[in-house]
Amino acid sequence: QVQLAESGGGLVQAGGSLRLSCAASGRTFSVYAMGWFRQAPGKEREFVAGISWNGGTTDYAESVKGRSTVSRDNAKTTVYLQMNSLKPEDTAVYYCAQTERAWYTSNLRNILEYKYWGQGTQVTVSS
Repeated sequence: QVQLAESGGGLVQAGGSLRLSCAASGRTFSVYAMGWFRQAPGKEREFVAGISWNGGTTDYAESVKGRSTVSRDNAKTTVYLQMNSLKPEDTAVYYCAQTERAWYTSNLRNILEYKYWGQGTQVTVSS
Protein backbone atom coordinates (compact mmCIF):
# COMPACT_ATOMS: atom_id res chain seq x y z
CA GLN A 1 0.00 0.00 0.00
CA VAL A 2 1.63 3.22 -1.18
CA GLN A 3 1.27 6.11 1.22
CA LEU A 4 2.23 9.70 0.58
CA ALA A 5 2.21 12.24 3.40
CA GLU A 6 2.70 15.94 2.73
CA SER A 7 3.86 18.43 5.32
CA GLY A 8 5.25 21.92 5.51
CA GLY A 9 2.26 23.98 4.53
CA GLY A 10 1.08 26.95 6.50
CA LEU A 11 0.27 30.63 6.50
CA VAL A 12 2.91 32.92 5.07
CA GLN A 13 3.01 36.53 3.94
CA ALA A 14 3.43 37.42 0.31
CA GLY A 15 7.09 37.30 -0.62
CA GLY A 16 7.82 34.59 1.89
CA SER A 17 8.97 31.00 1.39
CA LEU A 18 7.88 27.52 2.30
CA ARG A 19 9.35 24.08 1.77
CA LEU A 20 6.85 21.31 1.32
CA SER A 21 7.83 17.72 1.96
CA CYS A 22 6.23 14.49 0.86
CA ALA A 23 7.27 11.30 2.59
CA ALA A 24 6.54 8.11 0.68
CA SER A 25 6.22 4.54 1.85
CA GLY A 26 4.86 1.23 0.68
CA ARG A 27 7.03 0.45 -2.29
CA THR A 28 10.42 1.31 -3.76
CA PHE A 29 10.41 5.09 -3.97
CA SER A 30 13.54 5.60 -6.01
CA VAL A 31 12.24 4.15 -9.27
CA TYR A 32 9.20 6.39 -9.78
CA ALA A 33 8.73 9.90 -11.02
CA MET A 34 6.87 12.23 -8.69
CA GLY A 35 4.72 15.29 -9.12
CA TRP A 36 3.33 18.21 -7.16
CA PHE A 37 -0.13 19.57 -7.87
CA ARG A 38 -2.32 22.18 -6.23
CA GLN A 39 -5.99 22.95 -5.98
CA ALA A 40 -7.43 26.30 -5.05
CA PRO A 41 -11.03 26.69 -3.89
CA GLY A 42 -13.42 26.41 -6.79
CA LYS A 43 -10.68 25.47 -9.24
CA GLU A 44 -9.44 22.27 -10.78
CA ARG A 45 -6.32 20.56 -9.55
CA GLU A 46 -3.34 21.77 -11.54
CA PHE A 47 0.22 20.71 -12.18
CA VAL A 48 2.94 22.54 -10.27
CA ALA A 49 6.17 20.55 -10.68
CA GLY A 50 7.52 17.14 -11.56
CA ILE A 51 10.73 15.21 -11.12
CA SER A 52 12.17 12.02 -12.58
CA TRP A 53 13.19 9.00 -10.56
CA ASN A 54 16.76 10.21 -10.15
CA GLY A 55 16.12 13.93 -9.96
CA GLY A 56 17.83 14.45 -13.28
CA THR A 57 14.78 15.93 -14.97
CA THR A 58 12.51 18.53 -13.46
CA ASP A 59 9.56 20.42 -14.86
CA TYR A 60 7.56 23.40 -13.66
CA ALA A 61 4.33 25.11 -14.46
CA GLU A 62 4.83 28.57 -15.87
CA SER A 63 3.10 30.05 -12.85
CA VAL A 64 5.84 28.85 -10.47
CA LYS A 65 8.88 28.63 -12.75
CA GLY A 66 11.78 30.61 -11.37
CA ARG A 67 10.24 30.72 -7.89
CA SER A 68 10.09 27.02 -7.07
CA THR A 69 12.46 24.07 -6.93
CA VAL A 70 11.47 20.42 -6.83
CA SER A 71 13.96 17.91 -5.48
CA ARG A 72 14.06 14.46 -3.98
CA ASP A 73 16.11 12.42 -1.54
CA ASN A 74 15.71 8.79 -2.48
CA ALA A 75 17.51 7.65 0.65
CA LYS A 76 14.85 9.41 2.71
CA THR A 77 12.04 8.48 0.29
CA THR A 78 11.00 12.11 0.29
CA VAL A 79 10.27 14.67 -2.41
CA TYR A 80 10.39 18.40 -1.71
CA LEU A 81 8.95 21.56 -3.17
CA GLN A 82 10.75 24.74 -2.22
CA MET A 83 8.59 27.76 -2.97
CA ASN A 84 9.94 31.31 -2.82
CA SER A 85 8.50 34.74 -3.50
CA LEU A 86 5.07 33.40 -2.69
CA LYS A 87 2.03 35.24 -3.99
CA PRO A 88 -1.59 35.23 -2.80
CA GLU A 89 -2.51 33.32 -5.95
CA ASP A 90 -0.32 30.45 -4.73
CA THR A 91 -2.89 29.79 -2.02
CA ALA A 92 -4.13 26.23 -2.45
CA VAL A 93 -3.98 22.73 -1.11
CA TYR A 94 -0.77 21.16 -2.39
CA TYR A 95 -0.63 17.47 -3.21
CA CYS A 96 2.21 15.18 -4.05
CA ALA A 97 1.61 12.25 -6.35
CA GLN A 98 3.48 9.23 -7.65
CA THR A 99 3.38 7.82 -11.15
CA GLU A 100 4.02 4.35 -12.49
CA ARG A 101 6.81 5.75 -14.65
CA ALA A 102 10.47 6.38 -13.92
CA TRP A 103 11.50 8.88 -16.54
CA TYR A 104 9.86 12.28 -16.60
CA THR A 105 8.17 13.41 -19.79
CA SER A 106 5.82 16.31 -20.40
CA ASN A 107 2.77 14.05 -20.33
CA LEU A 108 3.37 13.77 -16.61
CA ARG A 109 1.79 17.20 -16.30
CA ASN A 110 -1.46 15.31 -16.71
CA ILE A 111 -3.19 14.44 -13.47
CA LEU A 112 -4.34 11.13 -14.95
CA GLU A 113 -0.73 9.89 -15.11
CA TYR A 114 -0.57 9.65 -11.32
CA LYS A 115 -1.83 6.64 -9.48
CA TYR A 116 -1.09 7.54 -5.88
CA TRP A 117 -1.89 10.77 -4.05
CA GLY A 118 -1.30 12.26 -0.66
CA GLN A 119 -3.92 13.98 1.46
CA GLY A 120 -2.55 17.44 0.75
CA THR A 121 -1.17 20.31 2.78
CA GLN A 122 -2.71 23.78 2.91
CA VAL A 123 -0.66 26.76 1.78
CA THR A 124 -2.13 30.18 2.45
CA VAL A 125 -0.37 33.32 1.30
CA SER A 126 -1.61 36.59 2.74
CA SER A 127 -1.22 39.89 0.94
